[in-house]
Amino acid sequence: MQHATNGTANGATNGMTKRGANGHTQVPIGVKTGANRDQKTDYTRWRLRDDRGCQTWHYLQGEEEVEEWPQSAADRYFLGMETGLPELRTAKTPLEAAENALSFFSKLQLPPGNWACEYGGPMFLLPGLVITWYVTETPIPTERAIEIKNYLFARAHPEDGGWGLHIEGESSVFGIAMNYTVLRLLGVDPEDPRMQKARSTLWKLGGALNGPHWSKFWLSVLGVMEWDIVNPVPPELWLLPDWMPIAPWRWWIHMRHVFLPMSYVYSKRWSYPLNDLTRQLRSELLTQPFETITFSAHRNSISPMDDYHPKAWILKLLFWFLAVIWGPYLRPAWLVERAEKHVWWLIQAEDKNTDFSNLGPVNGPMNTLCAYIKHGPEGYAFQEHLKTLPEFLWMKDEGMLMNGTNGVQTWDTAFTVLAADSCGFLSQKQYRPMFTKALEFLEDQQILAEVDDQQACYRQQRKGAWGFSTRKQGYAVSDCTSEGLKATLILQNQHDYPTLVEERRLKDAIDVLLTMQNSSGGCASYEPTRGSELLEHLNAAEVFGRIMIEYDYVECTTAVVTALQMFQKHYPSYRSAEIVAFRDRAVDYIRSAQRPDGSWYGAWGICFTYAAMFAMESLKSVGETYENSERVRRACQFFLDRQMEDGGWGETYKSCETGEYCQHEKSQVVQTAWVVIAMLEGGFPDKEPLRKALKMIMSRQQANGEWKQEAIEGVFNKSCMISYPNYKFIFPIKALGMYAKRFGNGPL
Repeated sequence: MQHATNGTANGATNGMTKRGANGHTQVPIGVKTGANRDQKTDYTRWRLRDDRGCQTWHYLQGEEEVEEWPQSAADRYFLGMETGLPELRTAKTPLEAAENALSFFSKLQLPPGNWACEYGGPMFLLPGLVITWYVTETPIPTERAIEIKNYLFARAHPEDGGWGLHIEGESSVFGIAMNYTVLRLLGVDPEDPRMQKARSTLWKLGGALNGPHWSKFWLSVLGVMEWDIVNPVPPELWLLPDWMPIAPWRWWIHMRHVFLPMSYVYSKRWSYPLNDLTRQLRSELLTQPFETITFSAHRNSISPMDDYHPKAWILKLLFWFLAVIWGPYLRPAWLVERAEKHVWWLIQAEDKNTDFSNLGPVNGPMNTLCAYIKHGPEGYAFQEHLKTLPEFLWMKDEGMLMNGTNGVQTWDTAFTVLAADSCGFLSQKQYRPMFTKALEFLEDQQILAEVDDQQACYRQQRKGAWGFSTRKQGYAVSDCTSEGLKATLILQNQHDYPTLVEERRLKDAIDVLLTMQNSSGGCASYEPTRGSELLEHLNAAEVFGRIMIEYDYVECTTAVVTALQMFQKHYPSYRSAEIVAFRDRAVDYIRSAQRPDGSWYGAWGICFTYAAMFAMESLKSVGETYENSERVRRACQFFLDRQMEDGGWGETYKSCETGEYCQHEKSQVVQTAWVVIAMLEGGFPDKEPLRKALKMIMSRQQANGEWKQEAIEGVFNKSCMISYPNYKFIFPIKALGMYAKRFGNGPL
């Protein structure tokens, strides 16, 4: 086993206070900092900086700083403070309600032209970051430590004190073991009643030995467990020929970019040296004395609460071979050296091609740790990672969390343009400055070049694409490119905004989109499907489903189809035959994905309400409506049968897990807007159910134009939910505008 060599074994708990380069007091994590006293920072000192979409939160120390950098309405809104925005005239018509909403939402636009928000929900992200800080002996600003603790305590289960996979999930070993560890590393006393309660729940679930693969990995890095408990993650897989069906380049991009650094650390068997705190954690997280545990016997131990995707027998057999035969007896040193060298090169390529932003908040800390292991604390890559990791952090009224990416900047900005267009606002003079800034942001975020060594690091074509967050992060996404393209076309070609994105760049976007179709006709997210669904038999994550490969998605397919068609209206001669053929195959996929009851399953939003909004738009694009299509009528009836008494719709995240519509106890503004949009796209002729739905939406609108946050909106990999708080502005505005256009803007 390789241990850290710099510093001391208890270097992070030596009680020394440090001052960072920014002048902020920084506390070595692991030090008790008034752990039994609830602390809170001064929220009037927090500021969000947005540098071309790169968002970081800053805590101002001196009065002079506070005076020089005033807190904006957006800052106050994100922090749950009074915004100071005025009450508006009560809306009586759909467009008045939409205008009030946009009036409020416009104040949240940031200087580069984008909209920002929390992108939280998953409860397994902060642990990777904090453990990485701890084992690399990286002090963090006191204000961050305080607010991370506040967030975790705010999100503890109200009954059992634990944490789940996501903020609405039931307590699990993964959630409790990881977040309990974070709190201990940040100095919380184990005898704090909240910690005792969480620990009791963890022990009832069998303790950390029953955690999934990712928690065992991080606890082995920390030195709380031995590496024998981690199922093998051999970097040698990256040396397999590309033609092999299980070669990692065929996996879903997030899966392979987690496996990549994980395999490097696993191969090194790197652990932080044992100290007093990690020794105590052994007794707190494990239900039996550490010395009595045969860790290799618990590689496949897992709590039923965590075992969403049980390991296949063939995977267990493969793990046994790798752990018992390959590793001890057959694995040659020369092959290990070659594999680690190649994996390190791929990690460097990822860092270079994303300017150290990395694909997401799981591989970001892991790549940071790999850089530390390779070159130590003074290494260039490690230092650059430390600068970039804060882009994942977000402050809100509950404290500091870690976002699911480095933001939703391009995605939400493009959707805001489309929503405003449905209301006719883009042509109105008072909105022109706002949407000119939005266009400037979209222009700035289009990806203008391919990555270096594109083929060698298995990257999809991206020149002309848009990503989910920023150009710096640099990953092309099919639906983000589509929505970015549509927003640009709407502004430039339909409403005479400045031509910032020239024709050649629009065509570059089309060139990317035309690479995204699978043989089924459907589209995936980051790249076409590269491997067989049989690869799910190798899914070792346990807590996620459908994680090993890209899949067809109704949402992505619709986004691409509608973008291609909009482009073709303005540029009819460019690759026209290919676009038509693409559209026909794609819409056939949408038809085939519909269930007998008329519904579509949503992969990126909760769940059937979300998917239908897209699917009905696809069908409309080829002329299928309620009047002439039995499948559209079935889709509308599916929702009419589920309309709630107040006129709205609502389904819980359980719909995503079970694959069946699960009614929420309360209607949801966002999901109701999705259904209204879906039925309007389908040409549903009866306005009464839709009028009733929008009346409910308008009744929940606040006097200043906003809507309050309700249940979580998004999902990935079937089992993990994620927040899209701007959806409560974007989709009600769009639904209100579409209704007014179809049925008139009379009072509801």
